[in-house]
Amino acid sequence: MLELNKIHLGDSYKLIKEIPDKSIDCIYTDVPYLLQQGGNRAEKKSSIAKRIVKSYNKLDDANMVSGFKYEILDDFIRISKKINIFLWVSKAQMLPIMTFFDKYKCNFQLMFWGKTNPSPMCNGNWLPDVEYLLYFSKGVKLNDGYEIKSKFYVSIANKSDASTYDHPSIKPLELVTRHLLHTTQPNDIVLDCFSGSGTTCVAAKELGRRFIGIEIDPTYHKISVDRLNGITANGQTSIFTNFETLKEK
Repeated sequence: MLELNKIHLGDSYKLIKEIPDKSIDCIYTDVPYLLQQGGNRAEKKSSIAKRIVKSYNKLDDANMVSGFKYEILDDFIRISKKINIFLWVSKAQMLPIMTFFDKYKCNFQLMFWGKTNPSPMCNGNWLPDVEYLLYFSKGVKLNDGYEIKSKFYVSIANKSDASTYDHPSIKPLELVTRHLLHTTQPNDIVLDCFSGSGTTCVAAKELGRRFIGIEIDPTYHKISVDRLNGITANGQTSIFTNFETLKEK
């Protein structure tokens, strides 16, 4: 079993094999998206198109545009005590993932995060003002509370956290916390195998849940470990720092 309450540096497809069957209470992860750059040569001459390409390249550098291997979904099922799985996905990934889970006859919810200030860099297409979250469950005890049961969340784009923790696709901590509050119990084990900046692990820690994070990129791994200790990407100490924990280290 991978060590609990730790973000591990490594390949999720390999490290997940070290997690025993039926040992995880909830999986909450933002998978690498499957995106297409698109655009022709004429379009790429415009200033807007150049910004689109720049944004795409930043995601590409973070290994977030080529998708993920669907084979890991079999391990998700294997290690889950009950199906209790959140997956942030791109539109192109929705159908194959839903098709995979269909054979398990589990409950399904489509949720989304709507952004009130999306980037205007849509190049004539729809605004990029929605991110999609798929939730699959079977036999999960849900906690009550009106404010934690909504299937949608509307806010400004998370530019502050993205800058603070230097990650191009960071999700709002408040939203992740809300989802875990609704679907997990104190001391449950939450897995995020594409940990990124560590938002899931931070939320789990704050809620009294145990967690396992896995991140393959050394830069984001360091950022996320620092974040757990209240340190931002530029080395500043957060007002939320647990100084007693830091003293012990």
